[in-house]
This record gives sequence, C-alpha cells and structure tokens, in this order.
Amino acid sequence: MRRVCQLAFIFVLAYSLYSQPIEMHDHPVPENLGAVSFSISCSPAVQAQFNRGVALLHSFSYQAANISFRRVADDDPYCAMAHWGMAMTAFHPLWEPQLPSATLPMAVREIAAARTLGSSSPRERAYIQALSNIFTEDALTPSSARNQDYERAMVALAHDNPNDVEAQIFYALALLGNAPPTDRTHARQKQALAILELLDRSYPDHPGITHYIIHACDSTELATRGLAAARKYAKVAPSAPHALHMPSHIFTRLGMWRESIASNIASSRAAHRQGMVDEELHAMDYLVYAYLQLGRDDDARLVLDELAGMLSLDEGDFKVSYAITAMPVRFAVERRRWEEAATLEPVSGSPPQVAAIAVWAHALGRVRGAQPAGVGTEIAALEKYERQLHTAGDDYWAAAVRVLRNEIIAWNDQAHGNSQRALAQMRMAAEEEDSLEKLPVTPGPIIPAREQLGDLLLAQRQPSAAAAAFQAALAAAPGRRGATQGLARATRLLNQR
Repeated sequence: MRRVCQLAFIFVLAYSLYSQPIEMHDHPVPENLGAVSFSISCSPAVQAQFNRGVALLHSFSYQAANISFRRVADDDPYCAMAHWGMAMTAFHPLWEPQLPSATLPMAVREIAAARTLGSSSPRERAYIQALSNIFTEDALTPSSARNQDYERAMVALAHDNPNDVEAQIFYALALLGNAPPTDRTHARQKQALAILELLDRSYPDHPGITHYIIHACDSTELATRGLAAARKYAKVAPSAPHALHMPSHIFTRLGMWRESIASNIASSRAAHRQGMVDEELHAMDYLVYAYLQLGRDDDARLVLDELAGMLSLDEGDFKVSYAITAMPVRFAVERRRWEEAATLEPVSGSPPQVAAIAVWAHALGRVRGAQPAGVGTEIAALEKYERQLHTAGDDYWAAAVRVLRNEIIAWNDQAHGNSQRALAQMRMAAEEEDSLEKLPVTPGPIIPAREQLGDLLLAQRQPSAAAAAFQAALAAAPGRRGATQGLARATRLLNQR
C-alpha cells in the first residue's frame, strides 16, 4: 500500500507540471486493448478470444496472450491457429533475448501441434509455416538465418494476401526485428514505416500499427515522425502496461521529460497490478532517467527505494538484470557521485553486457574520484566481457562494452597526466558509440561518450572544443542535463576569455 501511495503522489506532482496535459491512463473496466480483427477458419465461438490474444501479442503482453490462445485451443481442439498464437508468444523480435529459453520448449511443441492439425486455409498454413522457420528443429541454423527465413516467408504472405491487415503488420514487425543496430540510415525502419503509416490511416485504433510505428521511429533521425503515435498509443490500448510505457521512447528521444515521467508512472503501476515484473522494472528505469534529467533527484531516489523493496527478482532475465543494474548506476553517475559509483558491483548472474555497466561505473567512480585509483582490474574485466560477447557472436554488445572500456582508459590516462592519449581514447569511444543505435531496453547510454568527451575537454581547459562536443551530444540526445550544463560551463569560460 505504501508503494502505491508513493507512486500516486509522484504522479500527481508530475501531472500538475505539464505544459500540455497528458491523461492518467489507468487499467479500465471493461478491458481495452485496441481494435484487432484477425479472421480464422476455427469455430466462430473462439474468434473474439483469438482477436484478444493477437491484441495482447501486439502490446507485448506475452503471458496474457498465451493464456488467451490456450483458451481458444481448449474451446476448439482442432484450431491450428491457436497453437500458432501460443508459439508466437515465445518469439520476441524487438526484445532480448528474442527466444527466451524458458518458453522455447513450449513454442517448439505448439508450432509442431499447429503443423500436425493443419488448416483448410492456405493463408493460415502460410502463417504456421512462416513461424516454423523460427522454431525449426535444426539446432545448427543460427538465429540470424532463421529470422531472415521468417522475414522472407512474411514477405510472401503479405504479397499473396494484400487485404490481410495482420499479414502486413507482422511483415513490418519482421523488418524491424531484422533491422541491424549499426545501420544509421534506418533503411528497414523506413520500409516498415511506409507500410504502417499507410495502414494507420484506415486502422487508427489498431495496437500493433501504433506500437510498431513508435519502435520504427525510436532514433534521433525519426523521433519527430513518431510523436503522433506516441501521443496516441496509451489511448488505443490503455489496458496494456507496455502501451502506457512505449510513448516514453519517443518522449525520451525528444527530451520531453515530463511526458516521459507521466507515461512511466502509469506503466509501472499497471504492470505492478498485473504482475509483469519485467515491464514494471523497465518503466522504472526510464522513469529514473527522466527524473535525473530534470534534476528531480529525490523523486529518482524514491524509485530506487521501491526497487530495494522488490524481492525474488530473476537476475538471469536480461530485461530484469539490465534495469536493476542501470538504475543505481544512473543515479550515482548522472549526479557525479563518484564515491557512490565506486561502491557498485555487478548483480550476481547478470549477462556480460549488463555486468559490464556495473564494472564501468565502479571504475569511473574510482578514476574520477577525489583520489584517483588504478583501474587495471576493471579494464581487464571489461576486456573479458567484450571477448565473451564477441565469441558468442553478439558483436553489437561487444562493441558497446568496448566503448565503455575505452572511456575508462581515457579517464585513467587523464588522471595520470597523459592528456593526449586520453583525448584519442575518448574520441575513439565517441565515434564508435555514434555508429551504434541504442536498443529498446535502454533510454540511452548512462552518459553518452560524446558528452564525456566534452567533460574531458573541459578538464583539459579547451572550452571551444568542449562546447562543440556538448552541442553534438545534445543533437543526438536533446535535453540531457549533463550536456546542457556542460555547454553552459564551456560558454562561460569562452565569454571570460
């Protein structure tokens, strides 16, 4: 009860500050998940329940969607598409991991059941065959190849069924799932947008269309294009916690911190009520980030207090471990509390890319503290995580950890008087980070490398170059408090000169 009261109080404060008021989206009665009509050849009595499962699927309420599809199968034992739906709940194309190990056996079993039952509809058989590419029994086929095979199958399905709205939407989702995070042209995102924006005109209340437009626009280049969808999604599917959170991806990109706060308070409350711990923590992480950008440190601390009271968290779950690691790191590092940062340690059982964030914060706290200490052990640990990720074929996260390692090397060189090498290392980190698009799990790097470059240049008494670095950082991440304050400091120094 104390938790609900605290968050409700915070929400009221945030709500009162809006320049453009945002409605408080609570879990309504009756349930509202948006408008979905996915016709199937099964018993007419299960059609509404099947549509509900698809609506939940589009808003990433995977467990609830699985229950809904299970009810369809119970009511119509010969409905192959019910088993397709259950298998689909184990395929998360925009999350990590895409195929959670806990639900993978279920998905393999259900897609096999769908194939065995079969369907008189060529369209339904095409859906089942497309998903069979993901849950193939060939363990040697890499996930990237499976995803490409699935996308090709969805291309054909969408082409052969031009009037099937769901085929077009799931094809657009496949494009987004296969979009490489190193492609700064956002080619696949733009291809998906061309499909989704056209559909949105005819189906404005479809949760998947609105949701995936936001994901397609989750970049500096496209963020403004996704603002209308961001303002709409929580109204389209207010019963889905993810629909309440997802607008904050665009709000974060545009520096709209008050809107992001309202979005994530509503989402965390709804997720808590529905027992969606990973979604609750995801919203809390975005909430801490937004609070810190407005200098609302006490409000951010309240969220961390709530985190401390959450028991039996699954540290092995990527989404959970990321949030519970990132929140205290953000709180210490964004406030430049180096002694506090130096006490942070990785969460037991966390994946290497998550553990690296805690090691980075620990090293940063030591090397930027009042009495800089050597960080050779931490640099070696980051290098080990980088190798592990590279060996596992995860080149994106290997590159992200390399950025963290180069940042620590730069600050260590600066602390020991090697300013030229420090600058070269930090520029290297900033250029590599600039080449990577952030993933949906995070609102952004704890401190962007380009912003740290500005800090380093200020430490080296180069205000003109520092100002340019801060301006570039703000162009990529508008409204960040650290870059804004850094630019102000650099400008003051230039004016004094």
